[in-house]
Amino acid sequence: MTAKTETIDAHHHLWRYTPAEYGWIDEPMQALKRDFLPEDLKAAMATAGVDGTVIVQVRQTLEETRWMLDLAEANAEIRGVVGWAPIAGEDFPACMEEFDGREKLKGLRHIIQSEKDEHYILREDFNSGIRTMLGSGLVYDILIYERHLADTIYFVDEHPEQVFVLDHVAKPLIAAGKMEPWAAQMRELALRENVWCKVSGMVTEAKWDAWSPETLKPYLDVAVEAFGPERLMAGSDWPVCLVASGYAQWWQVLRDYFGGFSEAERASIFGGTATSVYGL
Repeated sequence: MTAKTETIDAHHHLWRYTPAEYGWIDEPMQALKRDFLPEDLKAAMATAGVDGTVIVQVRQTLEETRWMLDLAEANAEIRGVVGWAPIAGEDFPACMEEFDGREKLKGLRHIIQSEKDEHYILREDFNSGIRTMLGSGLVYDILIYERHLADTIYFVDEHPEQVFVLDHVAKPLIAAGKMEPWAAQMRELALRENVWCKVSGMVTEAKWDAWSPETLKPYLDVAVEAFGPERLMAGSDWPVCLVASGYAQWWQVLRDYFGGFSEAERASIFGGTATSVYGL
């Protein structure tokens, strides 16, 4: 009898809220202006039958990366950490030495979507840092808006041996009901077999108070068509998702959408792929 694949939330955050450090949380996001800590996470997981998680950076500080690793080591439910480090900095290799032996560090991420330079992902200093990640076993999580996809395809082509995970299906313009050029670029990016994709962060790209599973279906269809079930992983983007959806509500949307897929496909999407890609 084969063991049941665990359900893994491949993308969530935790924070101690301060207005200075979380300036992006504006008035419409009032619900996020508080602490979200491991006990809150565990309570949410219990409502949705989630067994383990991957925590992902929000602040671009080494201090936060250390904090997340400490939380992961103290809470067995947090299976892996996608932290931040100064990838584009000359001291990046030296910074990473600090994390040798921190086994729950599984990947790194930089908030490309917020950079003033629209072509930041193509900068030589950043790409030099990505090259130095090779051999570390670390995944790189790509956080972009759909308008950055063309550059991202070029970027991935520069690093054919690096494992990449695309966050939030590249944030398509769901609220505007716009599919192109996002859909064509997703299909093109997915031709690179070193890229996986998180089915997460979609409700916050839709109209927060007016989305439905039908609103999201065309975008989920493209993600499946492009990457196939075996290269998708489910994530919540909790607590950010709370501005538009409850935690269990989002997991039910995904379970309903993927309900007709094979048992093996669902096992991959809801935990197997995250476990293998991140080495959880």
